[in-house]
Amino acid sequence: MKKLFFCLTFVLLTTSLFAQQGFKLGIHGALPMSSEANDAVSLVAGLDAGYMHALGEVVDVGVATGFINGFPEKFDNQVVGVDLPNVQFLPLAASFRIWLSNSFSFGADGGYALGINEGNDGGLYYRPIIGYLMGAQTEVNISYVGIEVDGSPWATVNLGILYTFPQKVGR
Repeated sequence: MKKLFFCLTFVLLTTSLFAQQGFKLGIHGALPMSSEANDAVSLVAGLDAGYMHALGEVVDVGVATGFINGFPEKFDNQVVGVDLPNVQFLPLAASFRIWLSNSFSFGADGGYALGINEGNDGGLYYRPIIGYLMGAQTEVNISYVGIEVDGSPWATVNLGILYTFPQKVGR
């Protein structure tokens, strides 16, 4: 019940931000890096959403969320076949970026990743990220996702693309 309340509160607080400047939407693909993630899934895909506010020309801060889905490994032999479940997370995080130039940034997201699939309680979420602007609204990024699930790390290396919706000037 606490997770549902936290999730709903986050969604309600961020929906008012969607119409403002700096709303970002993207996708990413990932490979598992930790033994826990590697044993459970073969590939990971996700959606990213967030809002960034510029504190000046160098630093941006905001909120980030998304959806992470780990596609399960398939184990089949002549005696037994095992179907593992998808591993799914809903990250809720604060976010910051530091711009080293007009097109290169680095930063991190940090917060909590809610476990969505059965038996997944989620855990502490962190995501260091490096981004490169390929145009006025398109960013390509590489990141590392770490989620501390029951004392063991869930870790992936990600390649993603983000689109920033243009800011509306005036009314």
